[in-house]
Amino acid sequence: MLAIERALPTSAHWPEGEYRRMFDEDPDRPRLVLVAEEDAEVVGFVVARGAAGEWELENVAVAASAQRRGFGSLLVQALLYRLSALGAAAVFLEVRESNHAARRLYERHEFLLSGRRRAYYQDPPEDAVLYRLSFPQVE
Repeated sequence: MLAIERALPTSAHWPEGEYRRMFDEDPDRPRLVLVAEEDAEVVGFVVARGAAGEWELENVAVAASAQRRGFGSLLVQALLYRLSALGAAAVFLEVRESNHAARRLYERHEFLLSGRRRAYYQDPPEDAVLYRLSFPQVE
């Protein structure tokens, strides 16, 4: 997972220790990690973290060799299915304004624009575009 993330300039870059802690149990802030494999190799992953019924999609990454083959879409779709089954109220995320491929991916999965954070990213400085998807609540 770390090698995939490091090779992608648009991916969220986390310290190696964060990847090691990713699978630690935290009942107050659970994490859901899904991976995509091809020929017994990890080719992509998605990570989300929950709190109080809402989840943040923290990172989606697909190896360059596996891009444009539907892995990103499958990962997001599987994540949304799992979160819905867990009774999540909503999922939110932020993405670089210039990351058009990711933005199209989220919009295809019915995420809606919900805001902007000016100069949120560094190297290079760039706005973050905020998206949100709310799940229908069953009563």
